[in-house]
Amino acid sequence: MKKTPLYDWHVAAGAKMVEFAGYWMPVQYRGIMEEHKKVRSSVGLFDVSHMGEFTFYGPEALAFLQKMTINDVSRLAVGQAQYSAMCYEHGGIVDDLIVYRDEDHFMMVVNAGNLEKDWQWLQEHQIPGVEMRNESDQTALFALQGRHAEKVLQPLTEVKLSGIRFYWFAHGKVAGVKAMISRTGYTGEDGFEIAVAANDAVKVWEAIMESGKPYEIEPVGLGARDTLRMEMKYCLYGNDIDETTNPLEAGLGWITKLDKGDFIGAEALRRVKAEGVKRKLVGMALDDRNIARHGYPIVKDGEEVGVVTSGTFSPSLNRPIAIGYVAVPHHEIGNELTVKIRNREAAAKVVKTPFYQRPY
Repeated sequence: MKKTPLYDWHVAAGAKMVEFAGYWMPVQYRGIMEEHKKVRSSVGLFDVSHMGEFTFYGPEALAFLQKMTINDVSRLAVGQAQYSAMCYEHGGIVDDLIVYRDEDHFMMVVNAGNLEKDWQWLQEHQIPGVEMRNESDQTALFALQGRHAEKVLQPLTEVKLSGIRFYWFAHGKVAGVKAMISRTGYTGEDGFEIAVAANDAVKVWEAIMESGKPYEIEPVGLGARDTLRMEMKYCLYGNDIDETTNPLEAGLGWITKLDKGDFIGAEALRRVKAEGVKRKLVGMALDDRNIARHGYPIVKDGEEVGVVTSGTFSPSLNRPIAIGYVAVPHHEIGNELTVKIRNREAAAKVVKTPFYQRPY
């Protein structure tokens, strides 16, 4: 089991530590509900140093990433980031990820649980003219999320944060330490993801926590990270997307650029688009107090028409919500379905997503 550079800090802060993607990670500090509400109402700080960071140098780096990812990397300006994914030849998803275009290289941030698999996949398809570096162990990554994130971070950096647009980034110092600051996140709130050298992690983390005191900042664990992303219907690899799902049925058609030229999985995905998807990933609100878990069947008139991929109790909506694949045409908003929760059935309705809309 690996530890992030902040492991000792988390333990000292009373975090409940769990095994996650080969790391010891904090699942909660004060409590999932409280931490969730803190991010929605003010600001919270996440340690996401378990994520993977790969860099790509060389004259063929752009061409390589165009081949490996489904979005159009050529559209990126220097300083811009892009949500994307890698697919297998059959159209199934290897991983979802973010690509960053820098002055002389590209960076890719991948899911912790897929780090080794992704690195191997990229190595297997590497072409001449590309130098790849796995910088995951040398990099610490924090997510500062919430409506007051900019006010917390601005006193620590000379970078003009208001000038960083959504899915753009800048280089500068944070608390006197070299950092990459991107306006991205996994919560639906405003916020930043800050990458620093692993050796500088504790210094920067503690400086952010100190700067956030006027806004009652709190550290936030994986538990609230999951409920926050669920309220936005953001996909979680291994639950909502994997090698058995394709981007078009997962609602990721907007990042699937079938007209950009050839890439791995393009032929299969063009076929899927031509034939039409057979199922779609939808959001559901449940009337029941019980939680619909991953793998629970979704039923319509006694017939199984889908499966739940993620479910939780939404602290913002004060009711259970779920995400799942439902056969077309049962995916339409307003359609009434049933989820089998153990030995009973719970009424569910397909609703518009994201479930939560931020009020600012």
